[in-house]
Amino acid sequence: MTFLLGLTGSIGMGKSTTSAMFRAAGVPVHDADEAVHKLYAGAAASQIEAAFAGTTVGGAVDRAKLSAAVLGRPEELATLEAIVHPLVRAEEQAFLAQCRRSGATAAVLDVPLLLETGGEGRCDAIVVVTAPADVQRKRVLARSGMTEEKLAAILARQMPDAEKRRRAHFLVDTSRGLVAAERQVRSILNAVAGRFGRTERAD
Repeated sequence: MTFLLGLTGSIGMGKSTTSAMFRAAGVPVHDADEAVHKLYAGAAASQIEAAFAGTTVGGAVDRAKLSAAVLGRPEELATLEAIVHPLVRAEEQAFLAQCRRSGATAAVLDVPLLLETGGEGRCDAIVVVTAPADVQRKRVLARSGMTEEKLAAILARQMPDAEKRRRAHFLVDTSRGLVAAERQVRSILNAVAGRFGRTERAD
């Protein structure tokens, strides 16, 4: 039996870093964003071009052009999600089947909008990556090309951090540094391993 952890967190909270920590601990991770990147360069590109003409270059989606076409436009965003989400879910199902075949004790679904899309129902427990709002804001605005307007549009699509934390089974606070975050990840894995009669050290 594979215990399925849903990993999520708002922009700038450190979710990608936390996901890497699970991978480093030997836990298989399905990264929804990574899956989308691959689909944009392959299976989804022609469908996206058909729906949003001029958003692909050389057979691959130009993310900047696609973002301009859907940002702040709910109907267009819904159209994009109707194309991409079924493809991502199919890859996710293949990933989970492989985890079960290999006998993995735990696996992680790394999904930015897991709670917003009702995905918690397919997970055994939810891990929310969090940080204080001022830390989040500083991190995001330091990114190349990020503006106050873009940040506002992104946050408008995301569930407030306080609500995500309320729904979480486990929290990883990345504002305390990498070592502290790694300890929190190890603690989560200890809790999961304990369900199967196994223990691991949280160094």
